Amino acid sequence: MSQSTRRLTVAQALVRFLSAQYTERDGVRHRLVAGTWGIFGHGNVAGLGQALLETGEAAMPFHQGRNEQAMVHAAVGFARHHNRLSAQAVTTSIGPGATNLVTGAALATINRLPVLLLPGDHFATHTADPLLQQLEHPQCADVSVNDTLRPVSRYFDRINRPEALIPSALNAVRVLADPVETGAVTLALPQDVQAEAFDWPEEFFRERVWPVRRPQPEPAELADAVRMLRAATRPLIIAGGGVHHSGAEDALRELVDATGIPVASTQAGKGSLRHDHPADLGGIGHTGTAVSDELARTADLVIGVGTRYTDFTTASGTLFERPDVRFVNLNITPFDAHKLAAATLVADARTGLQALTAALEDHRVDASYEAEYRAGKDSWSAAVADAYRAADTDVPSQTQLLGALDEIVGDTDVVINAAGSLPGDLHKLWRARSPRQYHLEYGYSCMGYEIPAAIGVQLAAPDTPVWALVGDGTYLMMPTEIVTAVQEGLPINVVLVQNHGYASIGGLSEQVGGERFATAYRYRAADGSYGGDPLPVDLAANAASLGMDVLRPKTVGELREALTAARASNRPTCVYVETSRQPGAPGAQAWWDVPVAEVATRQAARDARTDYERHAAARRRHL
Repeated sequence: MSQSTRRLTVAQALVRFLSAQYTERDGVRHRLVAGTWGIFGHGNVAGLGQALLETGEAAMPFHQGRNEQAMVHAAVGFARHHNRLSAQAVTTSIGPGATNLVTGAALATINRLPVLLLPGDHFATHTADPLLQQLEHPQCADVSVNDTLRPVSRYFDRINRPEALIPSALNAVRVLADPVETGAVTLALPQDVQAEAFDWPEEFFRERVWPVRRPQPEPAELADAVRMLRAATRPLIIAGGGVHHSGAEDALRELVDATGIPVASTQAGKGSLRHDHPADLGGIGHTGTAVSDELARTADLVIGVGTRYTDFTTASGTLFERPDVRFVNLNITPFDAHKLAAATLVADARTGLQALTAALEDHRVDASYEAEYRAGKDSWSAAVADAYRAADTDVPSQTQLLGALDEIVGDTDVVINAAGSLPGDLHKLWRARSPRQYHLEYGYSCMGYEIPAAIGVQLAAPDTPVWALVGDGTYLMMPTEIVTAVQEGLPINVVLVQNHGYASIGGLSEQVGGERFATAYRYRAADGSYGGDPLPVDLAANAASLGMDVLRPKTVGELREALTAARASNRPTCVYVETSRQPGAPGAQAWWDVPVAEVATRQAARDARTDYERHAAARRRHL
């Protein structure tokens, strides 16, 4: 019997295939590729551009971007808000359009978040060789600039023949939907192949549902973890982003309510418990709270749930000081579960936490331990209140700005940030009220992520107020997608903090003996340094020129009014704030390893090296 076929171009076939892919978890179905971002050039306009037009918005919604990297950030924000169950694709032309994807792809893969990249490529037939924007490699004729995406992609293929699309497209969506494997997926599409027709089997276009599994822990691993938990006197849970991706917040709370084990959170895991839960201790590590870090130093058992244990979390290997400390890692990814020589519990976060709760039915930590960490939580809460406190007439500091925002946001508002001094202040101070309110991209900490990610989240949750918090340095990296927000009528709120330079790196530079070299946005002084007056850059005017409504509060009282107005607006709105330096957030509660010059003539660097060696001596490997 002959198989029914449909004659389409490669690009048309790919779009139709993607429109029929779904994920399903817990009986709920989600569109796997819910839309496509694109900027068109000669490498994709006649292929994917024509295919998206022909297929139509109903089958594949399209979003016009302004910067290729920003389009990936928007897609990542969308996928994160959907707990990785729904993603978006990004198409670009060949050359710089394609290489602009690399930073976004690295961010997606590092954060274990799905995005499908569809860059154009040079001719597979080499009939036009070299063509505009083609990289010629003298020894490797099959290399193109798209090969820069290989190391940052979880799956990569170049589709040099139409029929090669079938297995590659299936593999691409398999990886996108798999919580163990997911990240950036790249299908490089030579522009001649995109436009080539082929007789496709109808079976290729049938609806497919990719189950997102919840693997149960192995009984032996579970028994080992339970034995260690029962023996521990000072256990501490570290909640990572995997808690959110699994939708395991209720399961975590049930375990904590039953056992009294306290919870500290990574940047990705913050909000796993509400801030006012008695066992929620806030952030951990270099940007963590005093109570979290003190408990980490004295913990005899650390239970990592869905965390990658970055150097910020472990304070560069210095945080877990107790000589006999041990680790249990609950993670769906074996690669992460084995870190710190842990006893592994390879499973879905929700099923693993539920299994632990059932097995620990009659177990609870000692009352004195609960009293200790609750007192520490109360003390830190007072420190947060001090940092937020301000008179209406004050010029707001950055922490007072956060305090004003804390007063205005609703429980389900989303606050987005990625880089600068804000991540540290937010991790220490922000009082998360719902699982997805706190949206920090700190795996790659990419300047420029915030505004496009806000667009992605707004697309994922149209009725949710979304706040992008950006410093002036970050804003200058990538304000382009403001135009997209205006075009699409997406009422994102941008809180733009003007502190005239790289505040975070300036502070770090001073700490490591760099004397704040080249970290301020200022004119050159007579001595040649950037020590002159602040540059007269009007970023608020820039935002207005791109189509945003702009509010310029000067005092804390005016700031509250501006934030309230922004939240109520149905248009993209920028709240522009020139902040004072005082008061600031409490200092770092744990170390971070940034190597200091071993020899130097300047006294600041020599002093910093002495301090560095003192801290580095406490670093250890957990074996």
